[in-house]
Amino acid sequence: MADLDTFRAETRAWLEANCPAECRGPIENDEDRVWGGRNPTFKTPAHKQWMDVMAARGWTAPQWPTEYGGGGLDREEAKVLASEMRRIDAQMPLSSFGIWMLGPALLQFGTEEQKKRFLPEIVRGEIRWCQGYSEPGAGSDLAAVQTRAEDKGDHWIINGQKIWTSYADKADWIFCLIRTDTEAPKHLGISFVLFDMATPGVTTKPIELISGKSAFCETFFDDVRVEKENLIGTLNRGWDVAKALLAHERTMIGAVGDMGRPMSQVAVDSIGLDDTGRLDEPMLRTKIAELEIDAAAFRLSMERVGDQVKAKQVSPAIASMLKYYGSELNKRRHELAMAAGGSDALEWESDRTKKGTPARDWLRTKANSIEGGTSEVQLNIIAKHLLQLPGA
Repeated sequence: MADLDTFRAETRAWLEANCPAECRGPIENDEDRVWGGRNPTFKTPAHKQWMDVMAARGWTAPQWPTEYGGGGLDREEAKVLASEMRRIDAQMPLSSFGIWMLGPALLQFGTEEQKKRFLPEIVRGEIRWCQGYSEPGAGSDLAAVQTRAEDKGDHWIINGQKIWTSYADKADWIFCLIRTDTEAPKHLGISFVLFDMATPGVTTKPIELISGKSAFCETFFDDVRVEKENLIGTLNRGWDVAKALLAHERTMIGAVGDMGRPMSQVAVDSIGLDDTGRLDEPMLRTKIAELEIDAAAFRLSMERVGDQVKAKQVSPAIASMLKYYGSELNKRRHELAMAAGGSDALEWESDRTKKGTPARDWLRTKANSIEGGTSEVQLNIIAKHLLQLPGA
């Protein structure tokens, strides 16, 4: 415990000295995030500085091994770092599908050469990834993927289409499920491969959602050459990698239920306080209190599950529970934000509301219960693997 106290004191002092003022406070939208990549954009020069100093310590991926650029922290140290960042409202220095999804899969399934090639670049924010899973005929039934690879000896030629590919138009590389054996049962014959989005034959087309904007894209592969050295795991056993990665993705999506400005502050900004210093709307005040209690409980549940994962005492299906509840929590949060904003929250274009951010973000949350596996799929997994209900 004394060592942990020392680590906390040192971490607190370092964060105070190195986290710029511009990088303290809530992240309001995707434009405020640092995504890294070959052609990164930064809201301010301070945001690049913040990413660089955190990456230099490996703290963009604090629990990854130091030999791959990570921070080498244990679970308790990582929790201390997270709590000290929350204490000063430090923003996440780097948002990355490489950190949230691909990196853990590479650590588990990648070769030593693949880990050394890709993981340090991910930590430093030098490569931006997208995910090639869903297809027009393979959504909830993901194992039905039909994007195919033709064996050409030392490489494949890939043809097919992916859909709902988040940020495909901005990504440098893609991690992708490809059918490499058309005769095998559908859960077999799938391989997990990586390739550069600048490869000839790769094209993307943005998909606009009801919010009026979207990170989603359609992605097309026309005779795309992919070297076999970019296969992750075993040929035709990509489903094993896919399932492991989905668990990380679902936990990441679930965590959106515990992000952003406190709802109480959002409501105060919109409605104001009464003479006693309380939110001047008792019904809404009660609902916000319920939400914030549930959010605090969810945050503690996330921490408990992290400890159980470390001790190998938790079912992989627990990610479905976190994904489902976190998605519902985030939808509740944005519904309350709309209620707090009244008619102003329906505004769609003005600079006063940042081009209708409240309404657009509320509409965007409807996708939380679809992406990463629908809520219905998650409930089925929970019923079968956690509750062990008969007939599930």
